Amino acid sequence: MSNLEGDGESMHRAIFMDRDGVINEIIYHQEMGIIDTPFTVEQFCLLPQVAEAVSLINQMGFKAVVVSNQPGIAKGHFSQETLAHIDAKMKGELAAAGAFLDAIYYCFHHPQGSNGNYRMECDCRKPKPGLLLQAARDGDIDLTNSFMIGDGLIDIQAGHSAGCKTILLGRVKCDLCRLMQEQEINPDLIAPNLLEAVKRIQDGEL
Repeated sequence: MSNLEGDGESMHRAIFMDRDGVINEIIYHQEMGIIDTPFTVEQFCLLPQVAEAVSLINQMGFKAVVVSNQPGIAKGHFSQETLAHIDAKMKGELAAAGAFLDAIYYCFHHPQGSNGNYRMECDCRKPKPGLLLQAARDGDIDLTNSFMIGDGLIDIQAGHSAGCKTILLGRVKCDLCRLMQEQEINPDLIAPNLLEAVKRIQDGEL
């Protein structure tokens, strides 16, 4: 899914962002005993200072692009119609703060999905870089001068594979350090939240 059109005139720089845990809160679904993406519009809530961060991306001249795995479609947790309403809420709340997204790219697939239309191995599900590569083709984006910000190692892997600089959100825990060492996944920077990550890009820290 995408909504970015390239102008064909020059290469753009982008700040790619995972969605859940970066832009919006992750939800504990008590009835299922899992922590996951919002399944309803009512559950969707922007994290603090996210609108300010996206506005800063806009002001800096970067494309603001969401790249997110959304296997809830494949697993039957919610419909594409619900996701469209969630997107509308996200865009509306950002717009109210003077911020906007240039594009949204989702992977709906999962190899164990209950929806046969999306039960597959694909090239767009992170940690594969397919979503970023598609965005680059659509929007004339220079990936080597772009950034991938995420809260999971799959985001860092996807960003590295696409040739972007990467920022991991959160604080490194011992188990995460172990995984980073075992899998040789090293973000270029670690920041506590999206706004701080964007400010560090603005300051030229990487």
